[in-house]
Amino acid sequence: MTDPELESTPMWTITAKMVHAGAMVLGELPEGASAKDLWAAIGQRWPHIEREYETLHQGSTPAFHHFRRACINARHAGWIYKTDQCWYLSPVGRTALREYLDPIAFYQQARWAYQAWDTHRVSHSKTVEMLANVPEGSWVAGGDLAQQVGLAEDTLLRWLQGPRPEGWHRVLDADGGLPDILRLSEDDRRRWQQLLDEDGLYLIMERAETYRRIPAVDLLALSNDPEGESGRRAWLVRGANVQGENLLRSLWLTQGLCSLPATRLADLPSGAGRDQIKAAVDRGYAHATAGERAKLTTEYHAFLTRMRIDDIVVSNSGGEYFLGVVSSPPSFVASVGGRANLQRGVVWRNTDTPVPFVELPDEIAARVGNPDAEIIELTEFLGELEALLGEQPEEAVAPRDFTLPDATPTLADALLYGQAWLQECVELLRDRPQLVFYGPPGTGKTYLAQALAEHLAGGKPENVQLVQFHPAYTYEDFFEGIRPHLTEDGQADNGQVGYRLRWGPLRRLAKAARDHPDEPFVLIIDEINRGNLAKIFGELYFLLEYRGRAVNLLYGSDKDAGFTLPRNLVLIGTMNTADRSIALVDTAMRRRFAFVELHPSEEPVSSLLHRWLAEKQLPDTAARLLTELNARINDRDFRIGPSYLMRRAIHDHPDGFTRVWRTQLLPLLEEHHYGDGTDVAAVYGLPAIRATLHLPTSADQIPGSPPDGT
Repeated sequence: MTDPELESTPMWTITAKMVHAGAMVLGELPEGASAKDLWAAIGQRWPHIEREYETLHQGSTPAFHHFRRACINARHAGWIYKTDQCWYLSPVGRTALREYLDPIAFYQQARWAYQAWDTHRVSHSKTVEMLANVPEGSWVAGGDLAQQVGLAEDTLLRWLQGPRPEGWHRVLDADGGLPDILRLSEDDRRRWQQLLDEDGLYLIMERAETYRRIPAVDLLALSNDPEGESGRRAWLVRGANVQGENLLRSLWLTQGLCSLPATRLADLPSGAGRDQIKAAVDRGYAHATAGERAKLTTEYHAFLTRMRIDDIVVSNSGGEYFLGVVSSPPSFVASVGGRANLQRGVVWRNTDTPVPFVELPDEIAARVGNPDAEIIELTEFLGELEALLGEQPEEAVAPRDFTLPDATPTLADALLYGQAWLQECVELLRDRPQLVFYGPPGTGKTYLAQALAEHLAGGKPENVQLVQFHPAYTYEDFFEGIRPHLTEDGQADNGQVGYRLRWGPLRRLAKAARDHPDEPFVLIIDEINRGNLAKIFGELYFLLEYRGRAVNLLYGSDKDAGFTLPRNLVLIGTMNTADRSIALVDTAMRRRFAFVELHPSEEPVSSLLHRWLAEKQLPDTAARLLTELNARINDRDFRIGPSYLMRRAIHDHPDGFTRVWRTQLLPLLEEHHYGDGTDVAAVYGLPAIRATLHLPTSADQIPGSPPDGT
């Protein structure tokens, strides 16, 4: 798109040609060029460009200075950047050069991007301020930063490629990798990684270590106003086992305080910046590992700067939880044994009536049950904690309970199943949100699972996902794992394969369920018994049985907060007993799932084909034939379900029924009887079955048509 009025202006046209030409030259010079060298290269390729400019321009500004001024638009658009007196074409600029071949269109897009930057000057200034305070060795996620400053993530990342303010290179993807959206070249990646290396922020398997990430909740504290965070917050601070002593009972509750051990930490003021605290930790705890120092930095920063008067504090002694309100700024004091050097005053509210663990809301109980962190932010549960303090929550508490809807007559009619039977399935999922439909092939397990899932999710397709297990399926496929990183067209980046931590379907759906705790979400696992279940579920087996508890994840992506499986995430599996008997499923699996059989000889499946034929106004011949076929199959797990014959097309086509019997049903039975000498066609062939039922055996007589003489 171009602006027709500007496009028709000769001066606009020559300016566009200058900027476009400069971008083209820079695109061929990955090592960059000074402004003068760049202008000289443009002149060599387009020798008339300066003369054209002088012919049109009425003022005294030389063409070179006009060119440099015009490039400001492209720089603020993120298309060109400058460092050490050299100009470079950014990854965003290369993409724009490919997309906008016409100079007018190219410059028009740069101008629009500049106007967008100009409109959001305040947001960009805030971004510059926050990035300047990101300490060396730490990184922030682009999405987190964009949310704080009120910009779209892609806009923020593209803009940073132009001005490149201090700390720009510490903005990465959520998984700690270099941003995918920028389509970086090999040279781009090399330069970027060099900057990170100089910070001591090394990429391992092409991603930064998660413990070095500054959480979203800490970003606002990076502004020059450490008190810029608005609103009350809530914290868990552990005190029951501080260097082997229960300070909660011996000190905190009696003297009205909470504390952290900080014998080696310098006496820092309240509101100290993260970089200041990090420097003090690095000096005082030089003997500790980098991971331990990063953890201490986060904890001291939370206690000194982010925690404020009137915030809620929670602590526990065994299964008893105490709640209070912060009443003073932090202070350093002398403490016997160095167990409580850094203190804050706390007015404890329930010293005589602690809250039992079993009475905590499940989500809070799961969060505080993880012992790996000394301080855990609980602000997302602020309303519930205010209610436990006996206060009126300032904001309405979002509902965290969900309800699975009852089976309805509409659902029963659509599936041709009894409403009472479907309601029992719903009740089983309410009791324990994992269920498996199992049975021989053709019993409609997957179809039923999909229809029931859609009903439970309230008709929202985005709340339902289906995966299929197979022998090669792993934990990394199902939940999360290190996976090759490819470009949008499926190719390796610059011919080299990188690796990133990628979320699988369960992790993604769990996040969606946690974000919408009042809505049911359903994950369908088709052919659940074909995978190595212990290998696929890993530590998640525990969460299937204990939804209110947390576990630490294999790849550490929970950042020591612990991962929980939301209660509103329902799992429905399907299992073909012809592949593997239920008896072969491990005990842990059977204990965590309810198993509901769908069998051709049992209701509600045994009469399902009769009901379907009646609804379609077809004779019951097909149902009689299937019943006789199954009566001849001695192995119960190999009897055949009705879904093979529940397609209208096979009854409408003259050869449809015969074809399905020959090409789908008989091959199943040939496999079953392989090697035992059974003449499958003679025993199970359609003519033999028809003869037993005294039905016509001619090829042109199909079940969908009334047989002669009947």
